Order: sequence, then structure tokens, then C-alpha cells
Amino acid sequence: MGVVNVTPDSFSDGGRFFDTDAAVAHGRQLLADGADLLDVGGESTRPGAVRVDKDEELRRVIPVIRELAADGVRVSVDTMRSEVAEKAVRAGAAIINDVSAGQADPDMACVAADLGASYVAMHWRGHAAVMEGLASYDDVVAQVRDELSQRVDHLLGAGIRPDRLILDPGLGFAKRPHHNWHLLRHLGVLAELGFPLLVGASRKRFLAQVADREDATVAVSALAAAAGVWAVRVHQVRPNVAAVRVAAAWTGAGG
Repeated sequence: MGVVNVTPDSFSDGGRFFDTDAAVAHGRQLLADGADLLDVGGESTRPGAVRVDKDEELRRVIPVIRELAADGVRVSVDTMRSEVAEKAVRAGAAIINDVSAGQADPDMACVAADLGASYVAMHWRGHAAVMEGLASYDDVVAQVRDELSQRVDHLLGAGIRPDRLILDPGLGFAKRPHHNWHLLRHLGVLAELGFPLLVGASRKRFLAQVADREDATVAVSALAAAAGVWAVRVHQVRPNVAAVRVAAAWTGAGG
């Protein structure tokens, strides 16, 4: 999953693709580099980020999604707002990637169910402005699993089909560095919930403790792929595609 940030304040690319034409061109380059799908977002969720209003978010993402979808690209929309999700799906998005798992907008679950789109539900405890103060766990793996399970019950109850649901452990969202590493080490525990997993570690701060962020992202992609995740969400596609292919060859070699 290649990331297309249509924002002026992304932690990873500093607004390089804020213009519609630049964002579309970037998306096409990510596809050429081997991305299977593109995640288009118009609101930064970096720690401390201030929310943009709905109209501005729509202005940023809808033209980009429409153009990429017209190319036949599989697109997801990275949003916490049900109205943005609905208009994005109408414009051609196939997946709703909601970092709040329906908690930021009480209408999201029902809207996603009505649209019939695939839905990524991430572990989330609060908005970017406050999430760093919510990173307290006795057992991060067990608590993230249990909190995701509660969201699954809510989302399925709202009508989202089980075969359309994908889970994300929410690396970096209300997590300290050691929490992120524990979750990565125990992806199998989260997989026991019975849904595909999306891992989004790309360029995040906790990686810098052990290596260059890009190099560490590639290593995490290989290990996550070997663990059987559905997708890795990355900013730099080409080296991560290679990592995933190596992991597939490794795990597919058998005994």
C-alpha cells in the first residue's frame, strides 16, 4: 500500500504532494514502483496535528481519488469522517482506512456498511492532539487485541461484512516505542481475531532508535510479510516491494 499524503504538514514528506497534480503524479509513480494499492489522505494524523475541516479534506482528496481511480487503480481513502468516506467511495475508492475504527464519527460504521466498501479499523485511543498522553498499558498486546475485538463487534453489528474488515494495530498511535516493538513481535496474537492485518510502520519515530528510518521500514516490511500480514503501508514503495517478495520466497520455500 503506497501512501499519497495530500497534506501540507505530513511528518514524512512535508507537503511535497499537496497539489492535486503532484499527488496524482506521485501516486502513479508509486504504482510504477510496484504498489498494489494507494492510500490517499487529506488530514495529517502525526502526533500533535490539528484537524482540518471537512470541506478542506474533501477538496484535497476527492480530485486525487477520482483521477487515480479513473486509471483503474485500487484506491483507499484515509479518513475518519463518514461524509468524506462516502464521497471518496462514490469517486472510486474501494477501501476506507479509518484510523479511529469508527470512534471519531459515530456515523462511519453504518455508512461504510451501506457503501459495501472494505474497511480498515485501526487501534485508536484518541485524536493526534492528545494521543501521546493515552499510551499507558499493563499488557499492550492483550489490551490492543481486546480493544480491537470490541471495535470488531461494533463494526460487524453495524453491518460491515466480515470479509470486508481489515485490522491495524496502530503503530505510533498512543504507543511508546517499546509498545510498537511488542505489537510487531506478536502480530500472530492479533491475527487470532480472524481478520487480515495492515501494518503501518513506515518512517515512524520508533524505528530511528535502531536504524535509519527507511532501512528499518524495509526490514519491518519483510518481517511483517513473513508473519502473514495482508499489506504494509509505506511511503517508499520499491525497496519494500523487494522486501515483501523476499519474504514470500522465504516462507514459500517450505521444508
